[in-house]
Amino acid sequence: MSSLFKLLHKDKNSKARLGKLSTLHGEVDTPCFMPVGTQGTVKTLSPEELNDCGAQIMLSNTYHLFLRPGMEVINKAGALHKFISWDKPILTDSGGYQIFSLALLRKVNDNGVEFQSHIDGLKHFFTPEEVIRVQKELGSDIIMPLDECVHYPCARDQAETAMLRTINWAKRSRAAFNSEGQFLFGIMQGATYEDLRRECSARLVEIGFPGYAIGGVSVGEPRNLRYNIVQIAADLLPQDSPRYLMGVGLPEDIIEALECGIDMFDCVVPTRYGRNGTAFTSSGKMTIRNSPYAQDFSPLDPECSCYTCTHFSRAYLRHLFNTEEILGLRLVSLHNIHFYLDLMRKSREAIASDSFAKFKKEFLQHYNQKE
Repeated sequence: MSSLFKLLHKDKNSKARLGKLSTLHGEVDTPCFMPVGTQGTVKTLSPEELNDCGAQIMLSNTYHLFLRPGMEVINKAGALHKFISWDKPILTDSGGYQIFSLALLRKVNDNGVEFQSHIDGLKHFFTPEEVIRVQKELGSDIIMPLDECVHYPCARDQAETAMLRTINWAKRSRAAFNSEGQFLFGIMQGATYEDLRRECSARLVEIGFPGYAIGGVSVGEPRNLRYNIVQIAADLLPQDSPRYLMGVGLPEDIIEALECGIDMFDCVVPTRYGRNGTAFTSSGKMTIRNSPYAQDFSPLDPECSCYTCTHFSRAYLRHLFNTEEILGLRLVSLHNIHFYLDLMRKSREAIASDSFAKFKKEFLQHYNQKE
């Protein structure tokens, strides 16, 4: 069993799991949601506000930090934790998805990826080894290797090529990784092809990692197909290792994945939606800009205890957005992060009492996306 993860309890009526991650910068209760601080900041929110919401771990992005402010600045600051004033665990994504999403600015081969900076146009070449080196310098608690992600739909031969390249890069990353106090995950690819997912899982487990991520999900596939992929992938991974579903997602997607036995999540959704005036509430999504809230002086979510909901009305929040005041973006983003983290807390409580299936049913009954 990995020294990173301890499996504490499995719900008796589902595959949902309760666990704990142990890192140099603290422990993380799982299942967990990692707020996304791509460039070393969760947009509009301070580290203190994240702490107040109950965040135990955050995610940052190697690609973006490598380009700005650059490793020289971060090294002089004493690594990433000190630079951003966050003393809890950090997981850094390799930046592979960001590189591959810039299709016109990159060239990929078995050695690595050549990409053109979207900031200044300069060309860089990332090998799996270089990505590991950069993340070791960042001081990340959990490191993700370079992988190749494909979009949906994807032809089988293309998915297989990307999957085999991901495995090769995983081997090289594992060989280059010799850091004490940091943990390197493997990333499963294979698109929507079950046989490729099975092969990738088996070969990653053979290489050996303390944790495993499921990549290539939520890239345009239908929701029912996504759930099927997650179920298959989770069943393939070791019981005594954490399972991280990358880039998912909406509350209803997370609650479904929890039932499959997923332990870790990240997504830009809560802050991205928040900046655009959409709040996640116990009764579904709410677009606060809309006219019905002009004289609605009730809280954003009466069932929420966050700073936003205990101090401000829907009418005031609508006013902030319609007058383009920055405070509106901050308050709704803060609420959304609190909502996601509270969802994970309630899920952990339900798993501990073997009542997750009941909790999921009740959550989905109350949560709908119709205003």
